[in-house]
Amino acid sequence: MGSEDKEISTVIRVREFIVEKDLAAVEELERRCQVGLSGDLGDDGHGGGGGGGGGGGCATSKKKKKKKRGMSLHVEQIGDPFARVRHATEHAMLVAEYGEEDEVVGVIKACVRMVSRGDTSSSCCCKRKMKFVKVACLLGLRVSPSHRRLGIATELVRRAEAWCEARGAAYATMATTASNVASLALFAGRFAYAPFRRPLFLGHPVHRHRTRLPRAHRVMQLPPQIATAAYAALLSPAGAAEFVPADLPALLAHKLTLGTYLAIERNPDPALPPSFAVLSIWDATRSLRLRVGGAPPLLRASLAAARALDRHAPWLRVPSVPDVFRPFGTYLLYGLRMSGPAGPALLRSLCRHAHNIARKNLACAVVAADLGPNDPAGAAVPHWDSFSCDEDVWCMKKLNASTANSNASDDWTTAPPAGVLFVDPREF
Repeated sequence: MGSEDKEISTVIRVREFIVEKDLAAVEELERRCQVGLSGDLGDDGHGGGGGGGGGGGCATSKKKKKKKRGMSLHVEQIGDPFARVRHATEHAMLVAEYGEEDEVVGVIKACVRMVSRGDTSSSCCCKRKMKFVKVACLLGLRVSPSHRRLGIATELVRRAEAWCEARGAAYATMATTASNVASLALFAGRFAYAPFRRPLFLGHPVHRHRTRLPRAHRVMQLPPQIATAAYAALLSPAGAAEFVPADLPALLAHKLTLGTYLAIERNPDPALPPSFAVLSIWDATRSLRLRVGGAPPLLRASLAAARALDRHAPWLRVPSVPDVFRPFGTYLLYGLRMSGPAGPALLRSLCRHAHNIARKNLACAVVAADLGPNDPAGAAVPHWDSFSCDEDVWCMKKLNASTANSNASDDWTTAPPAGVLFVDPREF
């Protein structure tokens, strides 16, 4: 440890979060950071700088900025501070104290979980068993705006990595946006994380009116046990999927998973391969509040007028957008898969079905999905550009050569993308 590190350690103390002692201070820290969807730390939404200002969100956090209008999406975490990591058996929240007054000026969350790594090195594509590896997820890094550039974020990340490595994590992941220079400087620069995957966030507003489904399509809800078997068959071929959680049955049976739905054709053409689509719906309205900022006054006024017209003349079925300029909730779609010539149409029907479920919840204003950039399902998911994002950057680092295969050809950080990028909604 150099003299600079020794000096930092004398003023920065990192320890585990204590609910009774730290909850109020961490909640105040979250408010002061004015967090955007990317988990950025800066008041302007781009994060701070230097060793104390970088920020990393969870592996599914998003931010969308429209260059011409300056519109952006922002998020606020609500409820249980451990909500995004509690599902993992091994999880922690670390806080940083600074100075003689023991003021909480920083926080980071971490969890260690088993996920599939989409092994593409096998030459046999008929293998049905996924390869799992222990991965750490670092998220929710926050540093008080008045204490940045002091090495606080650096110390938090260093301690979080050590905590995860001690529990056998072979890799560590974090996420940010391509425009978050400070976050990339911290993780990619100081800690040698490498850009890994670029997921797409596709969002669609929830209208007041029910969306009609084609009569030729039939939608059925699958019990969790059958849904687990279905996903096992769809995701199990070697190299087919990355980040599928080992506890997928628990996710599908979770109280916030509103259901797994299968769409098929009522009268399929026997001369064509069978078609189907499947997805699951997660209720994120209890843990997240989103908001659109930076919208021009004319746009706000026009959308308000559309809502007023829809209220007074509902028979016109005006597709009025909810008031997204105030905090709103969202339903997250995960596990989107499709097959067959009618697969895209069936998946669109499932997205419409999810919309119809969401419109029954007044707290939900947007239905969204996270997909890999090369996933063909992305072209079938209805979405609005204003509620979508393509700037996310997942970064990964190999933590321990003794737990990860030391063979360079087997290094996940340099492996090409698998066919499916599975995004766990519990960590959004």
